[in-house]
Amino acid sequence: MEYVHPVLNEEITAIAGHYTLISQEILPHEKGGILYFVGYAHMDTSCCGLKGCGYAVVAGHVAGLCSSRTPDGRPVSQVVPVDEALHQEVSRVIRERYGVSQVHFVLASGGKRVVY
Repeated sequence: MEYVHPVLNEEITAIAGHYTLISQEILPHEKGGILYFVGYAHMDTSCCGLKGCGYAVVAGHVAGLCSSRTPDGRPVSQVVPVDEALHQEVSRVIRERYGVSQVHFVLASGGKRVVY
């Protein structure tokens, strides 16, 4: 499936604060490298007080890295979603490496599964 890369280091404003993806990484894996992005969220306009967290978004196994571009120049990669049986293992490695609290996996359906 096609995965449009997010813009790195661009603060996205949300209702309770903002989030920013800060790096693009590839995790080596026997089934092929896994493309993922690391970021943080900062909740500073919430009625519940200040909070924040680190997170990662896993696009999938790379079938074609930056194989095309969108009309506005963003890279598009061909990826194969990570099998759900590997979510815990991949999440553990990413959490240990970056200290993030949650890992979001892109599913073939277009939805996401979050592993804490």
